[in-house]
Amino acid sequence: MSLVTLLPFIVLIGAMFLMTRSAKKKQQQAASMRSEMQPGTGVRTIGGMYATVKELGDDTVLLEVAPGVHAVYAKNAIGAVLSDEEYNRIVHGDTDEASDLPVVPDDASSLTEGADDAADAAQDAKIDLGKKDEADDAAEPKNGKADGESGAK
Repeated sequence: MSLVTLLPFIVLIGAMFLMTRSAKKKQQQAASMRSEMQPGTGVRTIGGMYATVKELGDDTVLLEVAPGVHAVYAKNAIGAVLSDEEYNRIVHGDTDEASDLPVVPDDASSLTEGADDAADAAQDAKIDLGKKDEADDAAEPKNGKADGESGAK
């Protein structure tokens, strides 16, 4: 056999090797992440549920999904181990830094403050939307043409 005939097989075997190697790396990273779990750690399951680790078993984890509500999960079902800051930010909405976004009030009273001043200013600057007198319209033809004249060029 010539080298040209073997080349596709060599490329295919190399691609398979690289794919299995990257999959092994991901599995090792996931295993090391799961080994970092300790009671009290916040986690996210692969289903997207956030919970706190209560107990660790060999292959299982006891999670507190709500105060007083516990569930047993397989360790492989843990998608991510979260830092305390990230867990509190996501679950409890805690933020340490001041937000640049405006604070939205719970009631509409603050939205109407100053509306009286704005209404007074709007009345002062009213635009006259009324029709002109018909006598003014008859005296001034539009575009220099009297009624009934054609504007064909």
